[in-house]
Amino acid sequence: MLKNLASSLFLTERDAELDDNAPKVKGRVVTTLPKAKEVRPLVEKCITIARRALPHAETAEQYAAEAERGSDAWKAWRASDKWRQWADARAPVVAARRRVLQLLGDKQAVQVLFDEVAPRFLDRPGGYTRILKLAKPRLGDAGAQAIIEFVGVHDRAVAKSEKPSFGDDDVSDDIAHDDPATDSVAAESDAGDSETPDAVAESTDGAEASSEATEEKKADE
Repeated sequence: MLKNLASSLFLTERDAELDDNAPKVKGRVVTTLPKAKEVRPLVEKCITIARRALPHAETAEQYAAEAERGSDAWKAWRASDKWRQWADARAPVVAARRRVLQLLGDKQAVQVLFDEVAPRFLDRPGGYTRILKLAKPRLGDAGAQAIIEFVGVHDRAVAKSEKPSFGDDDVSDDIAHDDPATDSVAAESDAGDSETPDAVAESTDGAEASSEATEEKKADE
């Protein structure tokens, strides 16, 4: 079961443009949470084996024959020392492919792993997959569902929000003066502050006169 699940995850990266059963999203498989946790070490191990074999494959390409297989040029290369150098450099790659085929049991998944998935994680020492829990349970047995996928494809980019700029202080002052409500309040405050001392004295004398008249009326009564 784990072999089939791991192979299915690698096969989602295949070129399935003309396939009837093409994957909905590449590099992603929806399964139950316990299965995702169990298959993750197997997937990580296969990717590590393939990633470590890539430098040997690049070295072997330096001694590979460019002629078509079975041609006279290819037969001459086969009889030369370059073939021995190519075979020695290619030996770790062959061993890695055989080991991964033993773990997965699917030749097409192994081919996709070495050609598509492993070169993507050449500079990554580990952590090739992630598990995302789904809130909706599985229909039927209400099992907890999860997504296991390769990192680096569906990563969420975190962007910092920019602070709004309100301009200079002069601009804000101009906006405040242009507001009619602000102008009316300012006019009322200016009118209240513009009272002269004579007006204030007259208002004080009037208050004193009214108080004296009130006292005389009380005395007459």
